[in-house]
Amino acid sequence: MNTQDSTAQGISLDVDLGDRSYPIHIGSGQMAAANIAQYIQGQKALIVTNTSIAPLYLQALQDELTGVQVDSVVLEDGERYKNLDTLNEIFTKLIECQHDRKTTLIALGGGVVGDMTGFAAACYQRGVPFIQVPTTLLAQVDSSVGGKTAVNHNLGKNMIGAFYQPRAVIIDTDTLSTLPDREFRAGLAEVIKYGLIADSAFFTWLEENKQALLARNNEALAYAIQRSCINKVEVVTADETEQGIRAILNLGHTFGHAIETFQQYRDWLHGEAVAAGMVMAAHLSVLAGTITPGDLQRATDLIADCGLPVQPPQNMTADDFLNLMVRDKKVLDGQLRLVLLDSIGSATVSADFESKWLQQVLAEICTS
Repeated sequence: MNTQDSTAQGISLDVDLGDRSYPIHIGSGQMAAANIAQYIQGQKALIVTNTSIAPLYLQALQDELTGVQVDSVVLEDGERYKNLDTLNEIFTKLIECQHDRKTTLIALGGGVVGDMTGFAAACYQRGVPFIQVPTTLLAQVDSSVGGKTAVNHNLGKNMIGAFYQPRAVIIDTDTLSTLPDREFRAGLAEVIKYGLIADSAFFTWLEENKQALLARNNEALAYAIQRSCINKVEVVTADETEQGIRAILNLGHTFGHAIETFQQYRDWLHGEAVAAGMVMAAHLSVLAGTITPGDLQRATDLIADCGLPVQPPQNMTADDFLNLMVRDKKVLDGQLRLVLLDSIGSATVSADFESKWLQQVLAEICTS
């Protein structure tokens, strides 16, 4: 990864993946400053967005794409719509508007829009280019970077998808000004994750600057997004298709995905489920002897101070978790693999933990 340039408006990072390399532009006004049109491969583009984002930013993005046939499809907003039926709406629009294999898809929205647009791009006519324009904090620091695309199934989250890299990621921090507080806090869960798994100095910075972040201080936000992206890019470039180290990015996600699936992708946001899941993973790490109770307290305190849940839904039982976790993508050869913390700032993926520890964590947390 290289930092390409730094300007008053923002910075650019390189995701170095050989012929699949692409830039990440981060900063205020990037929807205009990044010259999105330069990443359009042919003469046609389809913008995929949702009912919440379209009234705010669709016209502005369309205005940046002069000289190109620009169509759009506006999807319903919410994780429960991240499924094959909604995906088919994108394909229908592409076919109706006679888009060919040189068309470029543009994801304008949060993680749901980005995941579905990327998967549609991977499939349409066996693969067309796409661009990520994430408008939520969670998407800006996590889901827009790295090429994971997917839709959900009633029996499991992100079970149907593909690794498919975008041509560019355009992170316009101005879009965060319209993000509801709850969604903003949900995005902070993924920011905290990077400090826990790979960057102890960043974790300490988050502890010291959490109030500035919650107040959406521009300087603090820009730094947190940049540092998160740098951490994500370093992992992705080392392991693009999650054969090894990339799996550490899933800290808390196996627990979190179980929560989301149990609730049929309603009620809790993804970041909220991951926040509770990270606390559960930290509890398990204490039982495994890899972190101290003090480390667990620091993680729990920061997550709670950012207004995020530190316990799962009250109506979930230990059996509910176990039944759903065995269907997770991280189960290999019948073994459940979980991300455990070695310390604040270091994590490993392991199937080598005592099942009684997991049962103890679930029993204690699900009855507390």
